[in-house]
Amino acid sequence: GRSVKSILVRGVEGEDMQAQFQITNLLRLRHNIQSPDSDDFTIRTQSDIMQTAQSITGVFSLLLGATAGISLLVGGIGIMNIMLVSVSERTKEIGIRKAIGAKYSQILSQFVIEAVLMSVTGGILGIALGVAGATALSQLAQWTTIVTPFSIALSFCVSLVIGLFFGIYPARQAAKLDPIVALRSE
Repeated sequence: GRSVKSILVRGVEGEDMQAQFQITNLLRLRHNIQSPDSDDFTIRTQSDIMQTAQSITGVFSLLLGATAGISLLVGGIGIMNIMLVSVSERTKEIGIRKAIGAKYSQILSQFVIEAVLMSVTGGILGIALGVAGATALSQLAQWTTIVTPFSIALSFCVSLVIGLFFGIYPARQAAKLDPIVALRSE
């Protein structure tokens, strides 16, 4: 007359499948179940639980990756906008430099370097905040956090690439300016 919610069983190592088969047959016999489709019990093995945990972890990784991608895109667009404003405010300076002989590549490299420096500075600040946050989380919440040199190097490289990618368009706009038009602008 008692209801049992769960039974934990530990089998001999290497004979998990045999133990699962025997338990299934015993429960079907005790519950008078003829067809496997009408089982009124569920058997979960350690590997089933591990697969469920891995699928949940995969979903969280996907969500975190999507969030990081969106953040990188927004940050890159912000860098590009700042650089475009910088180009429009420094039009006269660019015109003077071109008038005295600055080449396309020199103007281009100046603005790309500025964009990369801005991006790398933000990346370094982000890495520092991430390491500090991981350290604080491990000390305050007693969670194990791991920050590897690879993840730091990858973060740094990603910020460098974002600066390059989103800095090229404003730099090309600056390098293409006609010196006469640039000097006339106010």
